[in-house]
Amino acid sequence: MSPAHQEAGATPIPTHRLRRMLGRDPHEQGRVATPLELLFDLVFVVAIGQAASQLAHLLAEGHVGAAIGGFVFSMYAVIWAWINYAWFASAFDTDDWVHRLVTMVQMVGVTVIGLGLPAVFHSLDSDHGIDNGVVVAGYVVMRVAMLFHWLRAARQAPQCAATCRTYVWTIGIAQIGWIATALLPLTTAQAAIAAVLLLAIELGGPYLAETRHGGSPWHAHHIAERYSLLAIIALGEGIVGTVASLSAIVEVQGWTVDAVLIAVAGMGLTFGMWWVYFLVPAGEVLHARRERSFTWGYGSMIVFAAIAATGAGLHVAGLAIEHKAHIGTVAVVLSLAVPVGIYLLALYWLYSVLYRDWRWFHSLLLAPTGAVLATAPLLAAAGVSMAVCLLVVMLAPAVSVVAYEAWGYRRAGEALQLALRH
Repeated sequence: MSPAHQEAGATPIPTHRLRRMLGRDPHEQGRVATPLELLFDLVFVVAIGQAASQLAHLLAEGHVGAAIGGFVFSMYAVIWAWINYAWFASAFDTDDWVHRLVTMVQMVGVTVIGLGLPAVFHSLDSDHGIDNGVVVAGYVVMRVAMLFHWLRAARQAPQCAATCRTYVWTIGIAQIGWIATALLPLTTAQAAIAAVLLLAIELGGPYLAETRHGGSPWHAHHIAERYSLLAIIALGEGIVGTVASLSAIVEVQGWTVDAVLIAVAGMGLTFGMWWVYFLVPAGEVLHARRERSFTWGYGSMIVFAAIAATGAGLHVAGLAIEHKAHIGTVAVVLSLAVPVGIYLLALYWLYSVLYRDWRWFHSLLLAPTGAVLATAPLLAAAGVSMAVCLLVVMLAPAVSVVAYEAWGYRRAGEALQLALRH
């Protein structure tokens, strides 16, 4: 750069040359998601969409057991892979060419996972074991790339070497186990037991690494933003489900009252769930109380899965309108009301563990929320149209939104101040 440009304060053009992975500053001002992280998140749209679509089709057929089993397995593989990268990048992102290429390998792994999800659902539905070979292959690709990331950090950031090596050992052992589940002729029950054991290793690794060896320099506000971005991506499934429902009605019947009601219900529900998610900030508390990150970080997996399942429920409604579903109106409404209830309950629980605050006010809010959700299938059983029932489900998030905006924000503010002081 010329002296004239330097004196003018011109911004230098960024380069992506190799640089040491020394760890980011957890107190860095203005830390936000990078373009690479945003691109990485977009790949998960495919995997989350595949899982939601498969869930919707099996629920529409009335195969609830296979639908839930396949969805839980799929969402674990997808969300856990995302979480591991998000926390690593928050601590050690160098944005050099090596980091970018290894991240691209992980994106390939996510794509493979998405391609393998239909086989998982179909095998569980046929009760012939679990065909998880392709999903495991994609998952292992992602996790081996994470091994490379952690090994590089262990070598270049001596102050975090012990933490990084713990990640390496636990990830490596778990991948051997996952490969075994794909290669061995396991029954569904045996595969489930193996998955639980491997899940314990996967989830326990970060806890051991972060609590026994000083931890990694992750950035609290950055992590809170990353989680919120994934929530928005998952909420996109609600929009997809709404479009599927509307397409079915418009194609067969044209624009009718039911079409308008379902459009309002789908978009209103998605918007309401978005509003509730962003009511209470997490970054401030995570910054002051880093030890609370485990419950919040792991518990958010339930939130993400519930959001995706809500999109699937809207898709089930679309299949019912097309007369492609083999379940009654009550079951269709429940396929939407249940994940919405799980979502709201999980958010209240995460708030309580993050802020260490639970008051009678929250219990009072959950009561009318549950009443609204319970009313929808009761109306369906009484013969009320499905579109009206979906509108009732849409009102569930509104209970929390209205209560918070009217007076709950004061209590949340008090809880935030207490969480930052104690």
